[in-house]
Amino acid sequence: QVQLVESGGGLVQAGGSLRLSCAAAGSTSLIDAMGWYRQAPGKQRELVATLTRGGSTEYADSVKDRFTISRNNVWNWVYLRMNSLKPEDTAVYYCNARKESYPISEYWGQGTQVTVSS
Repeated sequence: QVQLVESGGGLVQAGGSLRLSCAAAGSTSLIDAMGWYRQAPGKQRELVATLTRGGSTEYADSVKDRFTISRNNVWNWVYLRMNSLKPEDTAVYYCNARKESYPISEYWGQGTQVTVSS
């Protein structure tokens, strides 16, 4: 089992920055990838950024060149640096961890609210 706890959300003006943090606990050695997803009101949850243990990253087109995902060496903290925030970035942001070996498992945090005012 893996437990995830997000922090760092809040209210920020358009053009501002925030850094989200995700603390992972439990069987973190089994994690193959971690990432951030977001869900805006009335919309489906969508991928924001992912990071594999090997260092590969993937970003949603809408956040490329503005957001950066990173982690510490021990793989129990994952961060999302968000720059040049826009009102459309407003959403609940969720931390995600995946174990891709059998049995495949996926874990989620409780979410942290990010609100960008115009």
